[in-house]
Amino acid sequence: MEKALRAYGAVLRLVRRLPKDSRPYYAKYARENFVNYRDVETNDSKALDELFNRAYTHSIWVLNKYSVDQVSADKPKDLLQLNECVCLPPVCCYAPKA
Repeated sequence: MEKALRAYGAVLRLVRRLPKDSRPYYAKYARENFVNYRDVETNDSKALDELFNRAYTHSIWVLNKYSVDQVSADKPKDLLQLNECVCLPPVCCYAPKA
């Protein structure tokens, strides 16, 4: 539960980096998604990792949609404490930058 609350807080902090007019929509969207999955067993690490990966993927998509700076786009993986990259080849958000 603690990790889920940290992830939710991290997503809300990322929402603050979006344009002002889009923040309420994405804050509500994030809340609804976290509430919808509140009944997931906390000891089911596979299900939790899948949900955290989904939160990461959605966060990256939204940040890229609004062209939020790259530093912000690099934060979700650390904030959500993901163990692996969930990007689709050939583009990876965490590939070494040239």
